[in-house]
Amino acid sequence: MPIEPDPRALPPGLTPAWLGAPRPRRGPKPSHTVEAVVAAAVELADTEGLTAASLPNIASALGLTTNALYRYVSSKDELLILLAEAGFGPPPAAPLSLDWRSAVRTWADAATKRYAARPWLLDVREGLTPHRLRWTEQLLAIFVAAGLSTVDALSCAELVSAVVRATADRRRTVADPDSPESTEYVAEVRAFLHPRLTEGDYPHLAELAESREFPAAAPEDFALERVLDGIAALLP
Repeated sequence: MPIEPDPRALPPGLTPAWLGAPRPRRGPKPSHTVEAVVAAAVELADTEGLTAASLPNIASALGLTTNALYRYVSSKDELLILLAEAGFGPPPAAPLSLDWRSAVRTWADAATKRYAARPWLLDVREGLTPHRLRWTEQLLAIFVAAGLSTVDALSCAELVSAVVRATADRRRTVADPDSPESTEYVAEVRAFLHPRLTEGDYPHLAELAESREFPAAAPEDFALERVLDGIAALLP
């Protein structure tokens, strides 16, 4: 029987995400649960942004002191992993009777909607936690069924996940009115750049600016479709 590693040797949040947090051995019975702490953090992040999900704010929401929170989570890093796990949640049921490309698009659409519903997920590190690995498992099943080895399927799943996350982050940037890359600034930036690109020997960028294709975000499905084209070349 394999020996379980010392939890202290594992990344923050991994053990409680899979096994639950151990009950305190000393002191009075806890008045809350780890799930309640994480739920309070999710609510704060949803309503006020990730920075609002601080230990003092969570403690205040639960009627606890900040020090008392350490009975439930060992560190802020651990809390963030549990926050990301709860915030992302499990994937929807795997699509049935779809070709592999359509199945990946369905998966990507579901992940994109999670990021859109909770943009703060883009600001937290994703751990090797049950929900997040269930999303990966779904992609693996799609790619293995299409004929890839599990090793190649994992590489493709990680690539698709990264592209979906990057595209969601780009969408957030463009939608942010305070970002210089937002749609509110594009026309003014283009008007400023176009003559300078023309005069400064940037012929291709100048042509794109003239046709209003620069600066502008590429179609949201462009990166994913090119990745799928590459994956198709791997299939037997």
